[in-house]
Amino acid sequence: MSKLLQSAAAIAILSGLSACSVDNEDLRHWMSEQRRQTTPKVAPLTEPTRYVPLAYAGSTAADAFSSERLTQVLRRESGPVSASAALVAPELNRRKEPLEAYPLDTMIMVGSLDRSGQKVALVRVDNLLHQVKLGHYLGQNYGRVTRITESEVTLREIVQDAAGEWIERGSALQLQEKTK
Repeated sequence: MSKLLQSAAAIAILSGLSACSVDNEDLRHWMSEQRRQTTPKVAPLTEPTRYVPLAYAGSTAADAFSSERLTQVLRRESGPVSASAALVAPELNRRKEPLEAYPLDTMIMVGSLDRSGQKVALVRVDNLLHQVKLGHYLGQNYGRVTRITESEVTLREIVQDAAGEWIERGSALQLQEKTK
C-alpha cells in the first residue's frame, strides 16, 4: 500500500512541475515594455564652489604657537588671581619629586630612622623603599611632609574643594604592621 501511495505522490509532483515549464513569453514582453516606458529621473548636480587659496604671510603675523602668547591668553581668561590660586602657585612652579607620581594610598610606611638627630621615615612604593625627610613631597595632592614620628608621617596637602577653590588639608601616612 505504501508503494502505491509513493508512486501516486511522485506522479502528482511530476505533473505539477510539468506545468511550470510553459514558456513565459508574455512576462518577458511586459518586462521589456516597462523598461522602454520608464525613464529614470536624476536631479542635476550643483556646481561646486571654486576654491581660492590664500597667500601665506607668516613672516608678518605673530607666532600662533609661542608660549608668551599662550600665557597672555590664559592670564586674560582666568581673571584676577584669587587667594586660593596664590596657595597653589608656588607648587606649580617647583620641580616635582619622584614620590609625587604615586597616589598616597599606594604608599606604605614601614618604619622610621633617626639620622643625626633628624627623623627619616621609610616608605615603600612599588616594592621600593624610599627615605622621606621633613619638607619632602608625597602623593598627587602637593602633600608636603610636616612631621615625622615613629608611627606616622603627617602631610599638608593642597586640594580643590567642591567650589573649585584651593584649600589646605591635613593627611597622614600611618605605620603598617607586617601581615602574613
